[in-house]
Amino acid sequence: MESFSLILAIVVVTALAFDFTNGFHDTANAMATTISTGAMKPKVAVAMSAVLNLVGAFLSVEVANTISKGLVDEAGIRPEVIFAALVGAILWNLLTWLVGLPSSSSHALMGGLIGATIASAGVGAVHGDVLVTKVLIPAIAAPLVAGVAAMLATRLTYSLGSKADGKASKKGYRAGQIASAGLVSLAHGTNDAQKTMGVITLALVAGGAVAPDSDPPMWVILSAGLAIALGTYLGGWRIIRTMGKGLTELQPQQGFAAQTSAATVILASSQIGFSLSTTHSVSGSVMGAGLGRKGGVVRWSTATRMFVAWGLTLPAAALVGALAEYVTGFGSWGTAVVAVFLIASSAAIWKLSRREVVDHTNVNDTGDEEPAGVVTTAMAAVTPPPAGGSATASEDPVPAFPSQATAERTPTTTTTV
Repeated sequence: MESFSLILAIVVVTALAFDFTNGFHDTANAMATTISTGAMKPKVAVAMSAVLNLVGAFLSVEVANTISKGLVDEAGIRPEVIFAALVGAILWNLLTWLVGLPSSSSHALMGGLIGATIASAGVGAVHGDVLVTKVLIPAIAAPLVAGVAAMLATRLTYSLGSKADGKASKKGYRAGQIASAGLVSLAHGTNDAQKTMGVITLALVAGGAVAPDSDPPMWVILSAGLAIALGTYLGGWRIIRTMGKGLTELQPQQGFAAQTSAATVILASSQIGFSLSTTHSVSGSVMGAGLGRKGGVVRWSTATRMFVAWGLTLPAAALVGALAEYVTGFGSWGTAVVAVFLIASSAAIWKLSRREVVDHTNVNDTGDEEPAGVVTTAMAAVTPPPAGGSATASEDPVPAFPSQATAERTPTTTTTV
């Protein structure tokens, strides 16, 4: 095994801690729609996702190589730089988890790495072409491609199933949701777990423990896979609630279309080394599926908050990473100060989260309905009802305003809101 210094051991432990936060932060990507539609029980869903995340970690190392070999100059990196980058990424993950926003753990990691690298070795140590082609462009393209694909897939599924028996159709789509959720979990392991593998490998190269241009050692792949699986099993229930209920109301047909579209995008990008955000892909597909159903709506106020968080992720994590790197530059005591700050901040965020606990028992509780915005109201007003009027009560579109629910229901239909 590689020879370890104390700082290198600290970096590896911190990287695995980030991987753990990545797991519970991004559980919603695979399981939010499955849980929100009732296709699987919450605890069973996250357990299945955890196992498949671990399996997916062994399928490819292309994304890991993008992080360890392509994004920054290995020659200008010290282990302290990796540690500072991880501090920025972990704190951003925890902050966005606290407020229930599905931001990108991947971009938090890369933002922290970019900021710490610039603070240590200058702008020239960041490979701008890789940043643009394999990070920024996929960040924009992934939610758009996944969203359009999910919208078209949703319309196709409703069109093909319009004459099918309602109960049998729903049962089939719930089974399809379970399969597609497993595919997303597998894809998540092939993409997100590898980012931690890449960071640990970069730290090993910087510390002289492995040769430059090395692939991740097997123990790195295994430990990263286990860390993200454990985080996934614990479940990021706050973000699952936002993704499953906060963006739009999904039926099994929509959930199946959204998850299949997102998994396709993520798996394709993993094979070519694009370090895209699984959060962006799944969020885009969920919104596309919401718009693909007749009468379906997207809560744009929630989506807007999410978009703002996406835009802030890279620069915010970069700023924290750069500041942490500046402090670690003072030597061992500086590194100790940053470590204490990370632990204290994480503990404070966890304590704040206990004021309003969200777990598997209340993840589908949405509380008071959010008022519909202008776009949502307009779309609901001009969208015709399902053809033939044969939809069952659970297939009726969600009314734009809760107060309209009673007025819009027919006397022969019983609907639980």
